[in-house]
Amino acid sequence: MARLAIEDAPAPSTPRRFLLAAPYWGMAAGALLLTDAAALLHTRWHPATLAATHAFTLGVMGNLLVGSLLQFLPAAAGVRLRGAACGGLLCLLFNCGILLLTSGLYLLKPLLLTAAAAALALAFSLLAVMTGPGLLTACGQGLLRAGLSAALLAALVTAAGGVLLALALSNWLAAPWSVPVLTDVHAAWGIAGWVLLTLGSVSRVVMPMFLGTAVTPPRLQMAWTAATVLLLVAASILLLAGGSAMPLRLSVAGAALAFASAALQQQLRTAPARNAPLRAWWRSGLLALTAFALVLPWQLRGDLLAGVLGIAVALPLLTVGMQLEIVAFLGWLDLHRRYGHGTRLPSVHRLLPDADKWRVLCGFLAAVPLQLAAVLEPSTGLARAAGLALLIAYTLLWHALGGVRRRSARFVAQKA
Repeated sequence: MARLAIEDAPAPSTPRRFLLAAPYWGMAAGALLLTDAAALLHTRWHPATLAATHAFTLGVMGNLLVGSLLQFLPAAAGVRLRGAACGGLLCLLFNCGILLLTSGLYLLKPLLLTAAAAALALAFSLLAVMTGPGLLTACGQGLLRAGLSAALLAALVTAAGGVLLALALSNWLAAPWSVPVLTDVHAAWGIAGWVLLTLGSVSRVVMPMFLGTAVTPPRLQMAWTAATVLLLVAASILLLAGGSAMPLRLSVAGAALAFASAALQQQLRTAPARNAPLRAWWRSGLLALTAFALVLPWQLRGDLLAGVLGIAVALPLLTVGMQLEIVAFLGWLDLHRRYGHGTRLPSVHRLLPDADKWRVLCGFLAAVPLQLAAVLEPSTGLARAAGLALLIAYTLLWHALGGVRRRSARFVAQKA
């Protein structure tokens, strides 16, 4: 099993700036639901719906995935980052691109969409330059690096599809395929490719490390990764060639269901001896991911139900729990590098107590029934209640993450 090499980890500020940006985008999605309640949950193609979707997928999930990757690759996979000093520039490009994209989709402004395409193309190119060479040349952890390399390639495919869509919507080019077809391919590679392949690869390390589960057998891990990629490629080609979208839906659903069922089985076979909050985050997310996989092929409520289950519920639950752990660890690492081995430092759990993690989880879970009700029985009142619940949940997350900084600052003040 991989172990953390903390001395190889980048400067804590490199991943932390991404992890701390994510809650603001969750708040933005909640605010959009509050202000555009009457229209947002009626169709996936409404401008406010598209803006909120990308606030979740790029703003929340994108920041969490990039930040976690920049921390995980050197510390757990033995991958050296190229140009780690460019982390600040990457964060600026990435989040400016998201702001331009969500604004352009919401306001239907071609100039904003064009600028978003340029900023995000630069951001993903910089991410590939920082991480790709190390993934290809590092020694050891071959299976882990293969999975993360596949996830990075899927992220680049997703980004390329998004740039093509943005340029098509801003009338800069005529895409050879319709917008709905391109959108389905773009979404499939983003969810099953970028997000799920990253989660599947990382979970093989973090679940044994943090939750005490068994390690997934290498052949099973390799088979799932290869099958996910091959099915996405085949189903995407079929759809782009004029075929049915159902094989692509089934590919995404199958990848999600296989990952969720395997991870749940591993957790259920392990005694809940440690890290109860993280275990609860993971189990809640895996159950929601299972529901997403079962609903996706049926196009219920024009895909809005699957979208809410997958993008707004399951994937945040699977990643926010680890976000809390990583930010607390980065706070400890900051103090460790500042004071060295001779000083008794506050533990990771003192920097972010379990009570704070439970409070955030309760906020996220409380928002779930309101989100589902707002989709199943669309009304302005339910949509606004769901938006307010999301706003509160991500505000609780922001406050909990800020608690790490406050407790670290208190320790530094005591040492002065």
